[in-house]
Amino acid sequence: MRRNDLLNEFSYLFFPHVCVVCGEELLQTEESVCLRCLYKLPRTNNFREEENAAEKLMAGRIPFERIASFCVYAKGGILPPLIHHLKYYHKPEIGLLLGRVYGEDLTGSDFLKPVDMIVPVPLHPKKEKNRGYNQAVMIAKGLSDATSLPFAAGNLIRVVYNPTQTKRTKTQRWENVRDIFKVKDPQAYADKHLLLVDDVITTGSTLEACGVALQKCSNVKISIATLGEVF
Repeated sequence: MRRNDLLNEFSYLFFPHVCVVCGEELLQTEESVCLRCLYKLPRTNNFREEENAAEKLMAGRIPFERIASFCVYAKGGILPPLIHHLKYYHKPEIGLLLGRVYGEDLTGSDFLKPVDMIVPVPLHPKKEKNRGYNQAVMIAKGLSDATSLPFAAGNLIRVVYNPTQTKRTKTQRWENVRDIFKVKDPQAYADKHLLLVDDVITTGSTLEACGVALQKCSNVKISIATLGEVF
């Protein structure tokens, strides 16, 4: 960890009303991240671009309509510390905030128009209990707040508790998530266009496994939105 990162972590530990990215004191209207850092987020705007990098990554793996990511997830960039605090420092409000900002970008776009419902990628109940929440649910709630689309958590479920995906190869990631998701009530998703939501897309293995489970629902269509992309 770089010296500046350590200073920011130390500052946040003892002075929690500072930006988790730059360490500057927050205004009363700001929450967890300052407006300056939000403005600097490296947006991809790839929801406007068909056959973007995320769509090429997932092509031929599951049937999908569109895929988009809010920002580039790059080492040393602005998004990684936000995702890190969202997942490991009990800051669910970051997921809500980024989901709302992304939702504002997507509102009125051709990407979003056909979507009926937002579905977060589930955590295993054990992991969700340990964390206190599912970060994908918080992102989905933020998207729902901004777009007025309903979101449905609890129907797509994770039935196997598996090791973390960190530091696994693409093949190992797929083996790690194969057959770990299922849909409790397929009829609830029948004839719906679902927006599957997660924090970051890397190899796409988790999203692929969710897509395989969702495809068992009658006449379902799937689009995907993530906060970050790593390619």
